[in-house]
Amino acid sequence: MLKHIREVRCLKIWREIRFPLSLLIFVLGIIFFISSIAWLFFRETNLSLISDLSRFFGDWNYYLIVVGIVLLFVGGWYSYDYIKKKRYLLEEIKTDRKSEFVKKKAELEGIVKSLPKKYERMLREKEEKLGLR
Repeated sequence: MLKHIREVRCLKIWREIRFPLSLLIFVLGIIFFISSIAWLFFRETNLSLISDLSRFFGDWNYYLIVVGIVLLFVGGWYSYDYIKKKRYLLEEIKTDRKSEFVKKKAELEGIVKSLPKKYERMLREKEEKLGLR
């Protein structure tokens, strides 16, 4: 029972911080990747902050290029997925046709579970406005 409560809390927290965290992961991926590329190919060139950063990481740049690529994909995917779901939800909430809304209600409820709580409230308000609740 206690384990289930912890999982629910973690999911609620994840819903709220998903987008900022995915952007942070994406930016870290960019930094690691650029630093590693600068260290591998432009070691003798002075690129200001990038060169300083790549020298700081030293031989770790071999690992950081792989980590950077992974973080780029993970952060990019979560950011893209969040933005896509948010736009879709906001577009579908604009409709005033009850029949269209009812057709997509199950899909919208699934989307809302991965977005912050305010979007769930927006969906509930739209349902009440259309007389579905």
